[in-house]
Amino acid sequence: MRTPLFRRLAATAAALGLTSLGLLGAGAAPAQAAVSDCPTGYFCAWANTDGTGSMFKTQSSKATLGTWDNKFRMIINRTPGFACTFDEPNYEDAAGRYGNDGDPVSIASRSVSSVKIVRTLRECDQPAYPYWISETSPTAAGFGDMNGDRRADVLVRDLVGRLWFLPGDGSGRLVGTGGWNAFNAMVRHGDFSRDNREDVIAREASTGKLWLYPGTGTGGLGARKLLGSGGWNGMNALTGVGDMNGDGRADLYGREASTGKLWLYPGTAGALGTRVLVGAGGWNGMPTIIANGDWSGDGRPDLVAAKTADGMLYRYEGTGRGGLGAGDRLGGGDWEHLNGAF
Repeated sequence: MRTPLFRRLAATAAALGLTSLGLLGAGAAPAQAAVSDCPTGYFCAWANTDGTGSMFKTQSSKATLGTWDNKFRMIINRTPGFACTFDEPNYEDAAGRYGNDGDPVSIASRSVSSVKIVRTLRECDQPAYPYWISETSPTAAGFGDMNGDRRADVLVRDLVGRLWFLPGDGSGRLVGTGGWNAFNAMVRHGDFSRDNREDVIAREASTGKLWLYPGTGTGGLGARKLLGSGGWNGMNALTGVGDMNGDGRADLYGREASTGKLWLYPGTAGALGTRVLVGAGGWNGMPTIIANGDWSGDGRPDLVAAKTADGMLYRYEGTGRGGLGAGDRLGGGDWEHLNGAF
């Protein structure tokens, strides 16, 4: 951080014992604020570029600035997120974007009339969540609809660990206020709690624990329940597949990183049963595994995977007993360049 010239002179004078001589205005009224006076958690601004005099500060967005309108000349952002300045009131005519490095910045704009304090950069001029629209289905889907409105919906996690529910009508709703970056795998597409509502399974990175978050039926999630007490970091892929063994309960596939084996974890009453080996090895050669329904038209969910060796996409038909048939090539190429599809 560059120290303003005045402050450097003051420090030098103090070291030489010159302040008592009045060479820097000793005996004058003290400045009302300085750069160091901006508190942690605040956005601060001054009407000059040396960080002295009256200081503007706020922890929240301001659609208008009152007596500070058009007066910002230097700013510091010490909030947890981003500060966005605008040349017009009500967040019109974007002017600047500032991260939270805590360094003072002289601003070029001479007409700041509003300031927005946000968690992510995209929120300076758009919603925190992406736009998602889907058509209404004539019938209820087996999965992909967490609020029962017959629209395919989406859960998204933003960069600061919040979870958003996108119902498919272009809107979004916050369903997790934070902490979701603690998970390194999240799976949906299944009613694991047997209440006819779609749930979410998440793996905690620091512990390897597996958690069930039951769906509320409105797009939200209820209190979590422990599904696996540890060891799940040994899986480098988790996939929700629906009912693979024909018992009416949602199941889970996991690929073991150390062996390339594919395991089926059958759903039980709000838990997972003893795993069953489905693939004896070689599944680490499948960078992309997709489980999104019945591809063969036989009423049983299937698995689709891309092979690194040839870049082709293969369909593995579900047997209805938890197993998979031989892979049939669906076609296409260059799938080896992708590391995920949903």
